Amino acid sequence: MSNIGKKRLETVLAIATYSIGSGTATAAPTPGGEISKQIVLTASDGLMYTSIWKIYFEEDLLNKEMLEILAEIGLITASAAGTTYVVSKVSTAIIKEMTNWTGPLGWGVTAAIALSLSGLFGVAWALYCDHLYCQREKLA
Repeated sequence: MSNIGKKRLETVLAIATYSIGSGTATAAPTPGGEISKQIVLTASDGLMYTSIWKIYFEEDLLNKEMLEILAEIGLITASAAGTTYVVSKVSTAIIKEMTNWTGPLGWGVTAAIALSLSGLFGVAWALYCDHLYCQREKLA
């Protein structure tokens, strides 16, 4: 398997792991505690993004300067993605608060939504990292 193939496989496994974890954590009912749970899940998503970056570039994203990162991905893209992410997390928390009272069926629906959103954002980040990696390899 090629180097890029290994990176893509590791990335898919990382996204699946983090997404399943987010879906599972979201399924548990916590009336009145959804916002705090979303903060923890956001931190988990951040770890997913840094893991994907490390898979592709073998460096910690946390060690990079924020301005350098924003310059790489473009300030507008980062702002749009950040806004979309925050809106999705808040929406998930609101939906979860409403479904806490509907029982396991409602919990399952919310878990599926959270799993899908986490996976979708992970795939988008992985596609960006994959594109950037391929561009860097062409120049090398």
